[in-house]
Amino acid sequence: MSYKVRKSKAILSLRPKSSFLVTGGVVTWKDSVQVEPTESEIQAEITRLEAEYDSQDYARKREAEYPSVQDLVVALYDTDDKAAIDAKRTEIKLKYPKPGA
Repeated sequence: MSYKVRKSKAILSLRPKSSFLVTGGVVTWKDSVQVEPTESEIQAEITRLEAEYDSQDYARKREAEYPSVQDLVVALYDTDDKAAIDAKRTEIKLKYPKPGA
């Protein structure tokens, strides 16, 4: 796995409206209203967010190879272009199948 979730992203995922600073991995809380998540809650959220990211690998690969928006617009007015784009999308979906599908 090459994608690493930062501690700040995990904290914001757990406490979206919290105010804090992360310096050198140390969290300084500026928010006295919200309950601070524990280090184990933060680590569990990092693991969850990384797994969520990894589960979407197929979608990122598909997006990189799908026809551009400009190609799609042109295809709206040309039947042959539309058929070619449909074939390309089908090919990409087979190349990068959705997990569990």
